[in-house]
Amino acid sequence: MGTEGRPWEADLQAWFARRLGRSPQEPGLTGATESCPDIWELENGDFAFIEREATDAYEERLSAGVSVAQSERVVIVPRSTLLAAKRDIPDA
Repeated sequence: MGTEGRPWEADLQAWFARRLGRSPQEPGLTGATESCPDIWELENGDFAFIEREATDAYEERLSAGVSVAQSERVVIVPRSTLLAAKRDIPDA
């Protein structure tokens, strides 16, 4: 059992294995070489999102039944980033 009684906890020792979709520079989302947005599959099969953190902006507008634990953050993923990664995301 994970932290705070949760059945899942992030494995913070897992390494980045492969990028899903295109680099942030390809669709023109950034001109910098060291900038987000990006999606990566980790070696353990989990996914890491490098995106804009927006918890403070959304915490008062969460839908009923939605909560953000103190160890969690709301991140915004550009539509084009997720659509570009779709072909790389396994079905199961």
